[in-house]
Amino acid sequence: MSNPLQHDLDHILAHTEGLWEELRGQRLFVTGGTGFFGCWLLESFCCANEKLGLRAKAVVLTRDPKQFKQKAPHLAMHPAVQLLAGDVRTFTPPAGTFSHIIHAAAEADTALNRSHPMETLDLLINGTRRVMEFADKASAESILLTSSGAVYGPQPPDMLRIPEDYSGAPDVLHAASAYGEGKRAAELITILSAQQARRKSKIMRGFSFLGPYLPLDGSFAMGNFVRDALRGGPIVVSGDGTTRRSYLYGSDLAIWLWTILAKGRDCCAYNAGSEHEISMAELSSAVAAEAANHCDVKILQTPRPGVPISRYTPNTQRAREELGLSVTVSLRDGIRKMLEYERLRQ
Repeated sequence: MSNPLQHDLDHILAHTEGLWEELRGQRLFVTGGTGFFGCWLLESFCCANEKLGLRAKAVVLTRDPKQFKQKAPHLAMHPAVQLLAGDVRTFTPPAGTFSHIIHAAAEADTALNRSHPMETLDLLINGTRRVMEFADKASAESILLTSSGAVYGPQPPDMLRIPEDYSGAPDVLHAASAYGEGKRAAELITILSAQQARRKSKIMRGFSFLGPYLPLDGSFAMGNFVRDALRGGPIVVSGDGTTRRSYLYGSDLAIWLWTILAKGRDCCAYNAGSEHEISMAELSSAVAAEAANHCDVKILQTPRPGVPISRYTPNTQRAREELGLSVTVSLRDGIRKMLEYERLRQ
């Protein structure tokens, strides 16, 4: 049976083909390999491995190998992929050396992070420390940490896009800041460890994304909108619809991740996402328009006069100018692709 993502994977390969040579015959270690970021990384890695004859291997750390085999059996059982059961904070290191490490283990679910902030901090800080200790033992040459735009704290209402040199930060007096503060600490641990070991270290700060593998029953508005549309609607917007976000499709995410790993500046952070912002009211309408049933939209709250609009949009000038990265899949095409993929899975 053909992979429903094959067109996307061919697209990724066309934009990254020159980057794969440094992985030829190498071993990669990936944490968070079963989440949204991880699945796109593994899909593109396995595709490149087969089509380019790389003979590379990826050891993927997961807390639940059985669940991943049910979610993505073609990835879990791929001959180039080995699953390692364990928690990122306590895993038993696999034997041998690894040329590259991609540390993407983190729970981005807002509701979970707010209900268990200490667990979030522990996972991000002690998990990163454990991975860096392993990097020393494995003689890793290069590390990519997937961080988050949450490190900047709330985006000022008058700032249209957040640049990497923005010095804002989460409010440490609020438990909801645990995720952002944990990511800040993870970045610092990664950089300090890399400087001590003299290995290359790159950081990707992700914003908002869409596409296959995005959870449909979590705290991601895009996933929830697609779920509602597939059920026939209405698409429910829990807020007042004014919140503004921007979305990067999964294939572009993979292109950006592999490019930052291969070409990013050492000890440097790159924002990753789209600069084209859209309100939740507009986004829900866009999903409804792409849905086969053209379902209704229901916005639960009314905008309050004088309340600043919430934004979460990156400035990606560094990635564009230094690495030549760009958005190649439009938001509307990304929505259509995500809907088609989820329909095939039903």
